[in-house]
Amino acid sequence: MPKLLSHQSFDVLRLSEFRGYIVARFFFILVLNMQATLISWKVYELTHDPFSIGLIGLVEFVPAFVMAFYAGHVIDKKDKRTLLILSVAANLLLTVSFALITGKSTLQLFSTSTILASIYAIAFCTGIARAFSGPTSFALVSQLVPREKLPSAITWHSGSWQVSAVSGPALAGLLYAKLEMSVTFSLMIASMIVSLLATFFIGPKPAVGMQRTESVLESIREGFRFVWKTREVLGALSLDLFAVFFGGATALLPYFSEEILKRGPEGLGMLRSAPALGAITLLFWVSIRPMKTKQGRQMLLSVAGFGICTIIFGLSRNFWLSMAALYLGGILDGISILVRSTILQMKTPDEMRGRVASLNSIFIMSSNELGAFESGFTARLMGVVPAVVFGGGMTILVAVTTWWKAPTLRKMDY
Repeated sequence: MPKLLSHQSFDVLRLSEFRGYIVARFFFILVLNMQATLISWKVYELTHDPFSIGLIGLVEFVPAFVMAFYAGHVIDKKDKRTLLILSVAANLLLTVSFALITGKSTLQLFSTSTILASIYAIAFCTGIARAFSGPTSFALVSQLVPREKLPSAITWHSGSWQVSAVSGPALAGLLYAKLEMSVTFSLMIASMIVSLLATFFIGPKPAVGMQRTESVLESIREGFRFVWKTREVLGALSLDLFAVFFGGATALLPYFSEEILKRGPEGLGMLRSAPALGAITLLFWVSIRPMKTKQGRQMLLSVAGFGICTIIFGLSRNFWLSMAALYLGGILDGISILVRSTILQMKTPDEMRGRVASLNSIFIMSSNELGAFESGFTARLMGVVPAVVFGGGMTILVAVTTWWKAPTLRKMDY
């Protein structure tokens, strides 16, 4: 990782704040990834239906999408540290709720349909919380580091996410295979409490600039206008939206682990960790050899490569080849994430970060959660393996089309 933090560039207070933020982010994302792994596996255990797994993504996406517009307006007007604390606290309560609904006594008392309905209801509430947590975290970074340190801060920001994204699914799969679900959730609840406590190391971070008086609708329109006029931002977000929407096979990993690769929940944890492990490799590599030129070109090529890796994964019947395809896909996806995040942080003025971050979260959620639903739907329509191969092919088509239709993005060099 680049040498971001030193007493020469930060005073002691800001150093402590940034460390507190990184710790809070790590444990927060760790729990969310463990939770996603366990819940997807539990739903598959109850239904043995890939469509039911994909439906989790749709249920979480709808409230997150609706609330994101309002969340951006609130984030740009309110203290971001307070909003972060509230977001972590809300997710702590939701993790406790998931623990209760998947407990042995609950499973024995209620029918499968009741358990599924409860899981989807909690996922719906999780979507509401996510509408605030992600954009708040994004907007807060610029208030913790000086502007000239933002590229390095983004690497640490992404790195903490990727490390927890690697650890979370693998840890969840391992603990679930060796211990009871209740024990695993107890450890997750303790980790979420650590995240909540770490947020208190961050001082107040009020809104930047003059207090705005425009209406919510006008505030949202202003955010849309900024993104629409800033072509590099719009192009990068659109590319990520369509590429991950079609190319994400994560929602179907429980089926591949159980039915095709015969590895069960432990294998599921490893499969879910492989893309994030690849992204971590990328982050260490760019800390040694940063992407200094032609970032737009590299992003488009990486998206096409991600589509190829998705096709290989869909056709593979060997566990380690599947792991390799997901790992390489994670490296290529990491390039896209790093370039997109840097563009957003460098191009967005401070007073607009909440709204732009919320729009970014909509693109991310649209690609991930709707992508999960798309995977489940196409799996039911054409079969699991053809659905994944189709998605990879569409991702390649999106990259090729963008290459020819968006020359400014292809030639982008920040």
